[in-house]
Amino acid sequence: MSTIAANLQAVESQIVAAATRAGRAPGSVRLLAVSKTFGADAVLEAYAAGQRAFGENYLQEALDKIAALAGRGIEWHFIGPIQSNKTRPIAAHFDWVHTVDRLKIAQRLSEQRPPDLAPLNICLQVNVSGEATKSGCAPEELADLAAACAALPNLRLRGLMAIPEPEADYDKQRAPLARLRALYEQLNAQGYGVDTLSMGMSADLAAAVAEGATIVRVGSAIFGARSYAKG
Repeated sequence: MSTIAANLQAVESQIVAAATRAGRAPGSVRLLAVSKTFGADAVLEAYAAGQRAFGENYLQEALDKIAALAGRGIEWHFIGPIQSNKTRPIAAHFDWVHTVDRLKIAQRLSEQRPPDLAPLNICLQVNVSGEATKSGCAPEELADLAAACAALPNLRLRGLMAIPEPEADYDKQRAPLARLRALYEQLNAQGYGVDTLSMGMSADLAAAVAEGATIVRVGSAIFGARSYAKG
């Protein structure tokens, strides 16, 4: 078994254990393998071990991998910040976008989604920690953004995403995740029928699962330490 395959197995076991502790069905939590900065060969190793959903932050790097691995049924998720001049290739090549935080971006993705493709699955990114440096709409802006995005053609509003401020303490990890879950529940109470909470990474996976995450985004625990040097 390759190192990546063994790491995937270990992460899946962590998800099962966290779900069991939370009284949830293990199958209710999907693993998104975050492959940013790793090449197509690493993605192929994970694919060979059964992983099908991959998250990418850097557009050009992602497009190269998508082209190299076409025809394999891989589900590609864009999870990085979105510049308005980069929406067209994102709309054309990804199945999911987790980082929609303003209407302008949603409108461009809707307009630029090719008509022969299924609607683009989107999550609205919420700044639940209130950090000035973090992307995401403010919680008080979410209701208006959700209403506008849900009305756009060629998009399917699936849920919410957050990247909380890192915390080492488990209870402190849970607090912002609980805020996101409460916002998610408010959307469903308003009839949106969302089904996705994209939250939790390697360090706060257990807390995220306890608070209802349906997608956890894990990278280095699968692929190893990242090198950010760009050639």
